[in-house]
Amino acid sequence: MEPLTFGVEEEFFLVDGRTGRCTTGASDVLRTAPTCEVEYAAEITEFQVESVSPVCRTADELATRLDQGRRGLAVAARRAGQTLLASGVPIHEPSLPYALTETRRYRRIAHELGGVMESLLTCGCHVHIGMPDLDHAVAVSDQLRAFLPGLLALSANSPFFRGRDSGYASWRSILWRQVPSGGPPPVFGSTAEYQAEVRGLLTSGAALDRGMVYWMIRPSSHLPTIEIRVADVMPTVEEAVLFALVVRGLAATALARVDAGLPAPAAGDSMLRLALWRAARDGVDGMGLDPVSGRLLPASLLIDRLIAWARPGLVAMGDEVLVSRLLAASRRRGSAAARQRAAFGRRGAASDVVELLAAHVASRLDPVPPGTASE
Repeated sequence: MEPLTFGVEEEFFLVDGRTGRCTTGASDVLRTAPTCEVEYAAEITEFQVESVSPVCRTADELATRLDQGRRGLAVAARRAGQTLLASGVPIHEPSLPYALTETRRYRRIAHELGGVMESLLTCGCHVHIGMPDLDHAVAVSDQLRAFLPGLLALSANSPFFRGRDSGYASWRSILWRQVPSGGPPPVFGSTAEYQAEVRGLLTSGAALDRGMVYWMIRPSSHLPTIEIRVADVMPTVEEAVLFALVVRGLAATALARVDAGLPAPAAGDSMLRLALWRAARDGVDGMGLDPVSGRLLPASLLIDRLIAWARPGLVAMGDEVLVSRLLAASRRRGSAAARQRAAFGRRGAASDVVELLAAHVASRLDPVPPGTASE
């Protein structure tokens, strides 16, 4: 199998470095960010920005582009007297009224969603994987649904909200449960059924356009790609690269299974939502619910099983060794949520969490060694 192309979008907050409170000025930051191969984009508010990698083929290339994007935004933010933060939710609640990015579409989204708009004041990591065509993308979505809880647990990076511990590893995913066009995708079974589900969202008004189809797995209707949208933005480049490689490995395995006519893992809608709630609560540090068997297991074991299912794809992509190394390094460091809580625990100060996240957003803790992706 030829390596599947992939790209990553990362969303970030702009905050006051002293207080950790969201600050407006995204337009200025985006305008002054250094030019490079990475694209920068606005989000729904003036305190969120996005970095969009180009299409990549190797882990080395992706790591370089993510690093460029983070550093470019961090430099521009610093020049504007602000700090770039990689957290799934704002540590402190933004001031009302929210400073919206001035576009007609964003104003309409805010009007239609009403109070649910709060769910969009979050930052995620979206991984796009190249697919042969829409038919394959839809079939791969069905194959991957059961692994959404494991992917959420692996990425969980939003325990603090409104200045205190939410009790969840990923509060972002809890907020997103309110969004009518979000959540895990249904089982499609065919491209025709996928199109029918999209039409239903549009007809109901839950989605104003196809860009508002916010499923955790989203086949593209205009590009030969599939987008995995379940993850919190992660604190470091290494964790983002690990996540993207795992997603590509899962997609490659799923693609081979589709071509071989193998059935998708059977995860019912109710059990999948429960498993996603459990993943949001515990992340990788507690228990996880297997949405196929319905069994409660150590979350670390569910991650190991996810990696085992992805292994054929990881091998085919040349990423097995690197993923093993990055996962081991991640476990030695501790999860993102645990690191945030440890920082808070030293003095009971949310400012220490902000300082930790700001220090790591554009740093390379464990650089991806050149050439390791093909070992």
